[in-house]
Amino acid sequence: MKNGVNGVALGVFIFFFLAVTVMGFLAARWRKAENEQSLDEWGLGGRSFGTWITWFLLGGDLYTAYTFVAVPAAIYAAGAAGFFAVPYTILVYPLIFTFLPRLWSVSHKHGYVTTSDFVRGRFGSKGLSLAVAVTGILATMPYIALQLVGIQAVLDVMGIGGSANSNWFVKDLPLLIAFGVLAAYTYSSGLRAPALIAFVKDALIYIVIAVAIIYIPIKLGGFDDIFAKASEAFSATNPATGKPRGALVPAEANQWTYATLALGSALALFMYPHSITATLSSKSRNVIRRNTTILPLYSLMLGLLALLGFMAIAAGVKVTNGQLAIPQLFENMFPSWFAGVAFAAIGIGALVPAAIMSIAAANLFTRNIYKDFIKPNATAEQETKVSKLVSLLVKVGALVFVLTMDKTVAINFQLLGGIWILQTFPALVGGLFTRWFHRWALLAGWAVGMVYGTLAAYGVASPTNPGQKHFGGSNADIPGLGEMGYIGLTAFVLNAVVAVVLTFVLKALKAPEGVDETKPQDYTADAGDPGVQVELPPATAGASH
Repeated sequence: MKNGVNGVALGVFIFFFLAVTVMGFLAARWRKAENEQSLDEWGLGGRSFGTWITWFLLGGDLYTAYTFVAVPAAIYAAGAAGFFAVPYTILVYPLIFTFLPRLWSVSHKHGYVTTSDFVRGRFGSKGLSLAVAVTGILATMPYIALQLVGIQAVLDVMGIGGSANSNWFVKDLPLLIAFGVLAAYTYSSGLRAPALIAFVKDALIYIVIAVAIIYIPIKLGGFDDIFAKASEAFSATNPATGKPRGALVPAEANQWTYATLALGSALALFMYPHSITATLSSKSRNVIRRNTTILPLYSLMLGLLALLGFMAIAAGVKVTNGQLAIPQLFENMFPSWFAGVAFAAIGIGALVPAAIMSIAAANLFTRNIYKDFIKPNATAEQETKVSKLVSLLVKVGALVFVLTMDKTVAINFQLLGGIWILQTFPALVGGLFTRWFHRWALLAGWAVGMVYGTLAAYGVASPTNPGQKHFGGSNADIPGLGEMGYIGLTAFVLNAVVAVVLTFVLKALKAPEGVDETKPQDYTADAGDPGVQVELPPATAGASH
């Protein structure tokens, strides 16, 4: 790290940060509704976004600051194994093409705001709906924390994160300011704020990656030299483990791990509440279908982004925390003014998804805990007020998580969150295509998957930190196969098997099934179809959509 504060980079960063802050507050007037006091308006942007707004919103939602920092950091630390993120984002789009339009249609028809709303309506089970909601909130919290970690990494490299000897307030003041701004404009503007800011965020990221993929290799002597230096570095022995640091090409023994991690991550990505929130904000079924065909452009970007990990090695970047590798690479290689642009891309890349995630978690709490179990007769205005307040509490929780715990803890809990959220797949995606599953069987399968996944992850020691005996990774032996694989996918298979077997048993015993409030035609309905409209409480009937 260069000595002192990089004033030019800091100035550019502050300029973009102030620009998106103004945009965040002005977003409250963008596409302003007649009645803003509903979750449809505050939490879903009035379900009014077209193809390009949805594309930028989903891109800003899925490709986060953590992605920007962590994917190349994984390459920097271990080699090509970190590329699993590229095939999983390729796998996910054909997958979501099959079920997201159905989810949009039935949600539009019945006014569902969350996945738990749909599960409750489909299976007539508040218990199963609660399980999905709690899982979503638990999986989202560490994800928000990691966005703040991304901002903190940038601040540290710019020299304004405070020294190790600073008191906690001085050290964390810049992060507290960023958090306060994020909380304020999310509370004020709801989903419209990240939707508007996503245009700036994605434009900056594309510019930075386009420049980096050309400019940095020229300075380092070309890709031949970059890969040669990376291969040499990976073959060196890691003193902490006594094994090579990594590999330029994954070894045969790691193929099961690589494949299961990619497949499991693909299945899990659109189970996250923030992914669904961005999806349901679109104005038509065809908007979703078009987005599944153009979102792979982000996968191309991600592949180029991952190469920065090799460049950091070739550039001689030395950091104790791998999350700092890419910000430090930008600091070392770019002119100060463009380093500021790169840092702004990462910082804004944290604000957009953090806002959407906090809104999504708040909607889950409001609709599927507060309204279902605490105040069933809550009005639309009360729902919106509670959701706004909970969005603040969620961000405060994430901030406390970042400030009081080691960064590796946040990463480990995010890995655990991925294992957990995958266990909602049978209820959500299964329910979109069939009513065959019994609600109690799905709940039992979810419980088995959650318990197995948590215990298996607890037993994993960190491969790089001998002192970390628990939650050190997301891969373990696959029972019966003798291969290492992704814990989340193993737990998902157990979940599905339990759900299928118990459904047969419960149907044979004629156990009572809940009432399905949906109809087959609901799953293919579009906004323009005759007689199709969102079924809203009377208080929100005047809102525009």
